[in-house]
Amino acid sequence: MKTDDFDYYLPLDLVAQTPITDRSSSRLLILDKNTGDIKEDRFFNILEYLDKNSVLVINNTKVVPARIIGEKEDTKAKIELLILKDLGSNIYECLAKPQRRLKIGTKVIFKDGLLVAIVKEIFDEGIIRVEFIYQGIFYEVLDRIGEVPLPPYIHKKLDNIDRYQTVYSKIKGSSAAPTAGLHFTNEILTKIRDAGIEIVEVTLSIGLGTFRPVQVEDVEKHKMHTESYTISPISAAILNRAKRENKKIVAVGTTSLRTLEANYQKYNEFREETSETSIFIYPGYKFKAIDELITNFHLPKSTLIMLVSALASKENIMNAYKYAVDNKFRFFSFGDSMYITNKIRKIEE
Repeated sequence: MKTDDFDYYLPLDLVAQTPITDRSSSRLLILDKNTGDIKEDRFFNILEYLDKNSVLVINNTKVVPARIIGEKEDTKAKIELLILKDLGSNIYECLAKPQRRLKIGTKVIFKDGLLVAIVKEIFDEGIIRVEFIYQGIFYEVLDRIGEVPLPPYIHKKLDNIDRYQTVYSKIKGSSAAPTAGLHFTNEILTKIRDAGIEIVEVTLSIGLGTFRPVQVEDVEKHKMHTESYTISPISAAILNRAKRENKKIVAVGTTSLRTLEANYQKYNEFREETSETSIFIYPGYKFKAIDELITNFHLPKSTLIMLVSALASKENIMNAYKYAVDNKFRFFSFGDSMYITNKIRKIEE
């Protein structure tokens, strides 16, 4: 299986640079993963397509100002760090630019010493591990000196950074947003609950594993970076009950999906857990945890388009993406939404 098999044509003007005014007014492409049938709607009508006998799973992670810019203590050379993962004891995994200026023991000073990074380990692909020295609470320091890191394909400044957070974000720790959730409003969530559909929260701290490009020709040789996740006892209990009652489990976003699949594949049930995953899902993968997926449109040749191709078949996904391009859907983080379902219920009812 080749990485080029997951390429598709995308005009640059379809890459959404800013969010639309109303989160829930984004377009919604509904794809029947079995037949390949397609229907268009708006996201504020998502409840009309959800099976009432289902459970919705959301990733409640919150993006932190993980992009920090400082200077080397000795040469004053500019160094940019993207904080990826908390490893404990003030040790963090980061993506460094330019990495070549750093060596073990290098000190990087941020904002007149509010934060100091000491390089502890250096790896390939720009990855380093540092010890942070600071006074007070780490995330409060980041709030003072850092920026929320937007994806590299977004070139316009975001006027309201809260638009890069879901309305249900609460657990700090991600360097990117779970963008499938950006379409939800509190009103829509209330309507879903009122319809009897349970909403379950999990947490996956989004780091390099989600958005790192595939740089090998053979898909199977790509190595995912690890990301941390948590499933609470309450969430595990609700999900196991849903399985017993043959309810559909609908993941909101690929990060929720990867959390659930990683956990279920280990235990053949859902269990309370705080762990890490480097699960890589591509065609041929057998899903055990989830049934359906609400997602966005993903980059060509990315691990995420491979994931949705595993769920709905590469043929159906590529046809759906061509439809989206031909009909000028908006793509990527601030773009339109997609619901991959077992059947397009509203058409049949």
